[in-house]
Amino acid sequence: MMNRADAVYIHIPFCKKICHYCAFNKYFYDGQPVGRYLTGLANEMRLYMDEVESTKPFDTIYVGGGTPSCLNIEELTHLLESIQQILTYDDQTEYTFEINPGELTPEKCRLLKSFGVNRVSMGVQSFNDLLLRKIGRNHRERHVYQCIEWLREAGLTNLSIDLIFRLPGQTLADFDDSLTKALSLNLPHYSLYSLIIENQTVFQQLQREGKLPLPSEDVDADMFELAIRRLQEHGIEQYEVSNFARPGFESRHNLKYWHYTPYYGFGAGAHGFIDNVRYYNNGPVHHYLKATEANQKPVVNRLPLTESDQMEEFLFLALRTTRGFYLSEFAERFNQDATELFDDFFVQQQHNGLLNIADDHVYLTNRGLFLADSVFRNLLGTITK
Repeated sequence: MMNRADAVYIHIPFCKKICHYCAFNKYFYDGQPVGRYLTGLANEMRLYMDEVESTKPFDTIYVGGGTPSCLNIEELTHLLESIQQILTYDDQTEYTFEINPGELTPEKCRLLKSFGVNRVSMGVQSFNDLLLRKIGRNHRERHVYQCIEWLREAGLTNLSIDLIFRLPGQTLADFDDSLTKALSLNLPHYSLYSLIIENQTVFQQLQREGKLPLPSEDVDADMFELAIRRLQEHGIEQYEVSNFARPGFESRHNLKYWHYTPYYGFGAGAHGFIDNVRYYNNGPVHHYLKATEANQKPVVNRLPLTESDQMEEFLFLALRTTRGFYLSEFAERFNQDATELFDDFFVQQQHNGLLNIADDHVYLTNRGLFLADSVFRNLLGTITK
């Protein structure tokens, strides 16, 4: 029998509309074999759970996408029943469901609550209806307020929203207005992302054609600094590069990733991390179904991690958090001295004002958090041989 991970990610790859910036594994909902997919998903979860003896409740379950909320009531019930029957959880489990504001109903809210969902993450992105149209969202500002009301009426109060900044044509004043409206909701958690132009997206094509007027890097930095300041003024602290929460409301599931702990990934295009192996599922739904309907795991690739891989991953995941990591933690996990292994990297990043080392504690500076992707690119391959 294998050791069981304590966290689960479940991917629902269907969307009623494909956003112009999104590169996640997703497909138009209409015409898809959704019922077959949900049955295949249940088969996949059973294959993994049959390998373990533990009946201890999972610490976190996260249902993302795609757009899980695009499922109709029958499909949503099918999904929630499968999770309830196959995965062990209780009222201490952080059970998160991603939703889009334009696709929620009071009935769906009550259904989520009845199956033990206790945290909801909502893709808002902006409170400007013109920008929402520009980026391909199918909701408008009014839907956000309506959904928050429905969720709270159903007893779901641990809520988070996503906002994106550096959108095409977006000004600092417009982003400030979205922040004001977001903060007026008085939520315990906010996620903020600077727009990244991903491969094979509408935005990438528009950029190639010179038709994507993005704010400058300076404005991008100003937006990020504005967000940090305004959230702090409301008692909401940054705890990871893109995530902010009131004390005690940090996403336990996302912290699993950043603390480098194992997790299952179920669904088309999902990936997991078990026994120091990263595995990746088939992305196309028909390939995923071919495996799961034959009672086979839909894994398309397994990547066993060398100890060097693990040490680098531990660092760049931990350094995404404002907490960073402790040298003693690293030594206990790997029986190695991080200051010797990563000496050149540490010296360079400290010299650039991006990294602090205070006794046992290693963490990025505020500037380092903003330039985190650059820091991590410099980290890879730097272990002293």
